[in-house]
Amino acid sequence: MQFGIFTVGDVTTDPTNGRTPTEAERIKAMVAIAQKAEEVGLDVFAMGEHHNPPFVPSSPTTMLGYIAGRTDNILLSTSTTLITTNDPVKIAEDFAMLQHLADGRVDLMLGRGNTGPVYPWFGKDIRDGIPLAIENYHLLHRLWREDVVDWEGKFRTPLQSFTSTPRPLDDVPPFVWHGSIRSPEIAEQAAYYGDGFFANHIFWPTDHFQRLIDLYRRRYEHYGHGSADQAIVGLGGQVFLRKNSQDAVREFRPYFDNAPVYGHGPSLEEFTEQTPLTVGSPEQVIEKTLTFREHFGDYQRQLFLVDHAGLPLKTVLEQLDLLGEEVIPVLRKEFAARRPAQVPDAPTHASLLAAKTATEVTA
Repeated sequence: MQFGIFTVGDVTTDPTNGRTPTEAERIKAMVAIAQKAEEVGLDVFAMGEHHNPPFVPSSPTTMLGYIAGRTDNILLSTSTTLITTNDPVKIAEDFAMLQHLADGRVDLMLGRGNTGPVYPWFGKDIRDGIPLAIENYHLLHRLWREDVVDWEGKFRTPLQSFTSTPRPLDDVPPFVWHGSIRSPEIAEQAAYYGDGFFANHIFWPTDHFQRLIDLYRRRYEHYGHGSADQAIVGLGGQVFLRKNSQDAVREFRPYFDNAPVYGHGPSLEEFTEQTPLTVGSPEQVIEKTLTFREHFGDYQRQLFLVDHAGLPLKTVLEQLDLLGEEVIPVLRKEFAARRPAQVPDAPTHASLLAAKTATEVTA
């Protein structure tokens, strides 16, 4: 079981003091958060991709490459990379380059994003969102697995005898998660390729994501990649911790009430009841996170959002201390004790390379 954090990289005014960080401060803070995540023993740091204010992560591979040079062990990922508006050739090149720089500590999550205006900014039509996701990933999948590619599709110019460079590290493409909050077509796509499916269920009720994950699991088995309980599932989550729950609620409430995504909507109590958001003590976070297994079955990756809505860097680093010291060790132990032997770990570069080598030896 992998535990980590993801960031959306918003630049938001702190509602408690009226201060807004500069873009430079926010970018440097994200680097510090990634380093802290490794220090406290988390497995994954992931960052989103956005091309509009108030967000700054327009170039995830640039930042992840920088973080790779300042860390040693943590796995670097995205949450998400826009498969609809990025060119598949550039994704293939950028992430293969990042693989080499990070010694394989790389995977990625592909998605369509949640910002409609981004499509025309990159010359695309939002009405083609699903077809773009399907066609672009088909090309990306081939670019990483075939040395020479001939290609003709609907949404980009043809390729003739094209070789993407550099080639994936050890000839092992980065593992891909397909992220979605609403689209069964994306769950189907993940199942077809035997890739991972990530449900970032921080906004909608549990039963909505149960349907998506159940579809993915059934179709994963249908396509012959393994039994349904062996499908590779990741989940989002959202926490704010203090030693006691009253302090957590009191401190987090102004940030929740003014957050750019869900502020001025449901109350903190309503949102906590209806979604995976946990605002409370380490024990409460542990208790609620363990219920995710009851809802979705055994899964491979749990990412938490901890650094949004104007929370100051000092507070975020304190959150990571609590996660690393009091929450994650208990969750690791509990999830491991409950997981059946046939349920696999999340793929890593090392495990994918070992599987490739074993296949070549027996071929």
